Amino acid sequence: MKKIKVAVIGIGRLGSIHAKLYKEIPSSRLCAVCDIDTNRLNQISRELKIPGYKDYRELFDKVDAVSIAAPTYLHYRIARDFLNRRIHVLVEKPFVTKLKEAEDLIEIAQKNKLILQVGHVERFNSAFTATQKLIKNPRFIECHRLSPFPYRSLDIGVVLDLMIHDIDIVLGLINSPLKKIEAIGVKVLTDLEDIANARLTFKNGCVCNLTASRVSDEHMRKIRIFLENAYISLDYRNEEAFIYRKTPSGITKETLPIEKEQPLKRELVSFVDCVAYNKLPLVTGKVAKEALAVALEIRRKIWRRLKIS
Repeated sequence: MKKIKVAVIGIGRLGSIHAKLYKEIPSSRLCAVCDIDTNRLNQISRELKIPGYKDYRELFDKVDAVSIAAPTYLHYRIARDFLNRRIHVLVEKPFVTKLKEAEDLIEIAQKNKLILQVGHVERFNSAFTATQKLIKNPRFIECHRLSPFPYRSLDIGVVLDLMIHDIDIVLGLINSPLKKIEAIGVKVLTDLEDIANARLTFKNGCVCNLTASRVSDEHMRKIRIFLENAYISLDYRNEEAFIYRKTPSGITKETLPIEKEQPLKRELVSFVDCVAYNKLPLVTGKVAKEALAVALEIRRKIWRRLKIS
């Protein structure tokens, strides 16, 4: 198989990790990085010994695929330009900022028969994949995603920055239409919501409670999934999972076996594989659009409350 020629657009913290990982993937060949920050561009370009470009349009005839890790407000424009040039795209979450933008990108990708993958990396977390087959008909789900203030991604609030990961996971786990969305949030250090809580009620009766904060003094990325006679506790950050089962003698705790592997690397390997063999991505544009729609409605309800108060 020929190596897939890739470039990374936007080489901040996350984009630079993309670039370094592509160098490790045997089926890909990192051809270039791109960023408008000259100092950052020169640093990463020298470190990885590859060309650096300030204008992503110079890459149209040089690559088969790109990772887009630029600020969210640029995702649509950059992704659209590459898709229109028949170049496969992985765009980091959040996908875009408007549903119409998502629909347009999905349409262009379908028309040009291209891979459009969205970077919901928790789908590739080893702990999640190890437990997914055990999760049937969840009754209640509780998600906590907390972090200290990041000093990045400040063009979006915590719903699109953090909570959207859990929204995507929950929508993938619950095989039922969404019935009701309730949400609250507060501004702390920015003009956008920095803490948010949402309650999702599904038509089959399952309820999900999601909490996200980017002003915590600790890191936490956990989900608890309550089933009929058991519950699963999953720690994304440490890639650990436990299942607690109800038995006649009480409750038993079992540690689930997990083969740990860097989730982002698994995601990029999957993207390259999809491009090479024309496979359907785990997180397509359509799947990401569903999570985006819920996130935008949560954000709308939060902002409406904030304006009233």
